[in-house]
Amino acid sequence: MRVRKTAVIAAASSLALLTGCGAADMTKQASPFANAQGAKTVTLSVQSWVGAQSNVAVAQYLLEHEMGYRVDTVQVDEVPAWDALSQGRVDALLEDWGHPEQEQRYVKDKKTIAPGGELGVTGHIGWFVPTYFAKKHPDVTNWKNLNKYADQFRTPESGNKGQLMDGSPSYVTNDKALVKNLKLDYQVVFAGSEAAQITQMKQFAKEKKPFLTYWYSPQWLFKKVPMTEVKLPAYKEGCDADPEKVACAYPHTPLQKYLNSDFAKNGGKAAAFLKKFKWTTEDQNEVSLMIADKKMTPEDAAKKWVDSHKSTWKKWLS
Repeated sequence: MRVRKTAVIAAASSLALLTGCGAADMTKQASPFANAQGAKTVTLSVQSWVGAQSNVAVAQYLLEHEMGYRVDTVQVDEVPAWDALSQGRVDALLEDWGHPEQEQRYVKDKKTIAPGGELGVTGHIGWFVPTYFAKKHPDVTNWKNLNKYADQFRTPESGNKGQLMDGSPSYVTNDKALVKNLKLDYQVVFAGSEAAQITQMKQFAKEKKPFLTYWYSPQWLFKKVPMTEVKLPAYKEGCDADPEKVACAYPHTPLQKYLNSDFAKNGGKAAAFLKKFKWTTEDQNEVSLMIADKKMTPEDAAKKWVDSHKSTWKKWLS
């Protein structure tokens, strides 16, 4: 989610809960096996949103069942995950939405973190309304017309303004600045987590009520609740450099992987595998849907995907 300021895509702690784009800082519970020289162990950082957990589920399954590694997972918030990775508390971070300050500090300056290549998935944050509302009111998809519909987007939490629903305050979000700088009659209201946000959107959709929400792709919920993006002022490089002055859309961000530098050099086949791990948005959504909507365990979802996509993952092991 994410690039410019605090952190942003609850599904599970250590792959047990299901959905959210931010989680408690669990770095102090990092595995003692992280960065273990010569040991066939790998520790993966797990962010709380289900797409990121899908990456870890499949990587973990293949590392354990095809390569004979022991895999430990640690749930860490987005920015603290960089600290944990730098310190060797975790070996790899499989989905980063763009944190240039952390990249400058750890990759370029300290050189304690190494790029792990692109995940193959492009992430995008935006504002969305349910498609059933957009079909009735096509002009709502232009931000300039949002104030016209503010009354319809009101909730008890937003008071006398329209509600712009966000997830967790820990996600990367420019929304408060956007509302202010675009002079919109809206109040940003945080649901608290991806899970809570999904619950609210599903309830609104069930009742066919209008809503305006911060959301992101890839995300499996689009298959269950079709949504249409509201066009914000076009994104241009640097338009979000000053967090207080942001008045443009979010960029499209090729999601990246990062490895602890020592692990990248000495992690052997596991490090090589994680560098080659690259799949599509459709692949990730397929696993995410199994976990979050069909309530499969991450391991079972990973196994089902692995069993039916052998030609894809075999390349990662070569």
